[in-house]
Amino acid sequence: MALSEFEIKKCEKEIEDFMKLRRPPVHIRNELDLGYRIDGQSVEIFEIRPQWRDPSKNMETPVAKATFVKTQGCWKIFWQRADLKWHGYEPALKVKSFKDFLKIVAEDKHACFFG
Repeated sequence: MALSEFEIKKCEKEIEDFMKLRRPPVHIRNELDLGYRIDGQSVEIFEIRPQWRDPSKNMETPVAKATFVKTQGCWKIFWQRADLKWHGYEPALKVKSFKDFLKIVAEDKHACFFG
């Protein structure tokens, strides 16, 4: 089941605040930028860069993903490993709020999200 409009707006506000702090300076955003998408009950953060073979095209590299589990009232945290599959973030598989997810991604204590 997808997030409600209220939940989406709340997530958008919180992730916009996160993006203001984490996005690269404006003058290099054509070389490296951050983006996000909300799809169903998941929010994905990704890097945007030009493709090395064709710099006129951009590619997205996943950074982190959170999925809201309504029945448990929590957000599950995922990171993408070298096998290109999403894996639960072992130090904190679940958090109570979306803001807690963003805090964990920003801290990146184990270099899983931004390397």
